[in-house]
Amino acid sequence: MNLTSTVTLNNQVKMPQLGFGVFRSAEGKETYQAVRWALEAGYRHIDTAMIYGNEESVGKAIHDSGIPRAEIFLTTKLWNDDMRKDRQEKAFQESLDRLQVDYVDLYLIHWPVAEKFHETWKIMEKIYRTGKARAIGVSNFQQHHLETILANAVIVPAVNQVELNPQLSQVPLFDFCTGKGILMEAWSPLGGGELVSDPRLAEIGAKYQKSAVQVILRWDLQRGIITIPKSVHKDRIINNTKIFDFELSAQDMAAINSLNQDKRTGADPDTFDF
Repeated sequence: MNLTSTVTLNNQVKMPQLGFGVFRSAEGKETYQAVRWALEAGYRHIDTAMIYGNEESVGKAIHDSGIPRAEIFLTTKLWNDDMRKDRQEKAFQESLDRLQVDYVDLYLIHWPVAEKFHETWKIMEKIYRTGKARAIGVSNFQQHHLETILANAVIVPAVNQVELNPQLSQVPLFDFCTGKGILMEAWSPLGGGELVSDPRLAEIGAKYQKSAVQVILRWDLQRGIITIPKSVHKDRIINNTKIFDFELSAQDMAAINSLNQDKRTGADPDTFDF
């Protein structure tokens, strides 16, 4: 396993298991430079979203990198208000335009907007059939949201990207998704930064001469979870890739699993108000 190692989605598209996220990275120089550093470090999977406000910088960084588009796995997401206003297809094209690309590799419904996400999935299937999204999926969906979609879906979501970290291990949702052929992807894998200084993770890391952050990211990979740590610091971007030269023991995996508290740092998919 290495930085370009992939998982295979349910439509046979291959997706690098470790990616680079740009949530809360400012449009302009900050995001542009971070993505350039990530690509130089060897990442080939970039995750953004319309609501992040930085698609243009991501697109410019990818374009200026000189790396062939086909070698980069690019994800963006459909925002809630665009669903509410029935402008799903327009919003998708606007994302393509900002990113300066003809297609994305993965397009996600960002949140399960009540009364809208079910019909939106039909539009996502339509977008998929155009070939302008190589795969489609969802983000922040609970099991009952997925069951609603699956009741009438022609295409099973390829990915469910959710808040997931050692304090929110999402085991029941993971098991459900696995049973349906949906891969799980972790956003906020470091628990909003709270886990970076956790002494229990640091103690495990010391055995392998690794940081708590590297331990968490390795834990994700060994569970088969796609993960997208974010940073705007070059050294951290690089350090986050140094997780392929060790393997956590079964005992250490169990110890990390035991940290679960079902604790969210982000919004609850059943009660969000944006």
